[in-house]
Amino acid sequence: MISMARFGTRDLDGAKRFYDGIAELLGAVRAYDRPDLVAYKTAEGGMLLIGIPFEGDATPGNGNQVGIQADSRAQVDAVHARALELGGKCEGKPGIRGDDPNGFYGAYFRDLDGNKMTIFRFGPPDA
Repeated sequence: MISMARFGTRDLDGAKRFYDGIAELLGAVRAYDRPDLVAYKTAEGGMLLIGIPFEGDATPGNGNQVGIQADSRAQVDAVHARALELGGKCEGKPGIRGDDPNGFYGAYFRDLDGNKMTIFRFGPPDA
């Protein structure tokens, strides 16, 4: 249903380095790159935009979060680890959430501007 999300940043060059590293693991590529905005897209068509706000300072929203669906639990682990290597902050280590061991497996992190993200996979452990 949701096809695009956008985060504001105070440091677009730093955000590009951070999201380039994550996009690589997800098979996403830059859709476009402007002086004020960069966009990443997947083959499925979803897009994540990171840019300098039109007005005011970039601040993370309280209670806001963007989720990225992974292809495997291993990909969840890899993206979370990469985010931390690139300077992100851990907001929840990879693991099962809830009572169903075959249900939601996810990890949480914040980017360099404090925007919260989750990387997740629904379903049984990787075969």
